[in-house]
Amino acid sequence: MFKKGLIHVYTGCGKGKTTAAMGLALRAAEGDLKVCYMSFHKNCGGNKCGGVGMLKKVGISVYGFAEKSICAGENFNKDEIRDDCLKGLEAIKVLFKENKYDVLILDEIIISAREGFLKENEILDLMESKPARLELVLTGRDASENIIKKADLVSEIKKIKHPYDTGEKPRQGIEY
Repeated sequence: MFKKGLIHVYTGCGKGKTTAAMGLALRAAEGDLKVCYMSFHKNCGGNKCGGVGMLKKVGISVYGFAEKSICAGENFNKDEIRDDCLKGLEAIKVLFKENKYDVLILDEIIISAREGFLKENEILDLMESKPARLELVLTGRDASENIIKKADLVSEIKKIKHPYDTGEKPRQGIEY
């Protein structure tokens, strides 16, 4: 257990933010830390969602909120997604009170702020109110300056070149 848990932000337009967070989750689990992974805006029904099945196999708790994939162009109702995101915030607050995890990953929560489903101050309040020993990881493109300032560690994943640019389709096991 840590004396002081840090706040990580993985942001940027490049591929690898979720992968970095999942890598941290696996290292933490291997180190006998209790890990929880919460995704926003990813439809992770079943175990075929870019590594979620493996996280479950090694005993990492997995939850999903606002599971419509806004990035994939799915039809959605903004109010419903806001409500789902708020349910996610409430679940996070319960986890904070229970204080049973060493690492909490909030995958794509920054997208919630970018798209207006959550307010920036709601995320900043979460960052401020996390338990002292909790390692908190937030991922998603376009982290705000205030979120970046509040974090202890920020990694910007920059795209130099990507097969999507030439029309390649995502491949299971590689991109998702």
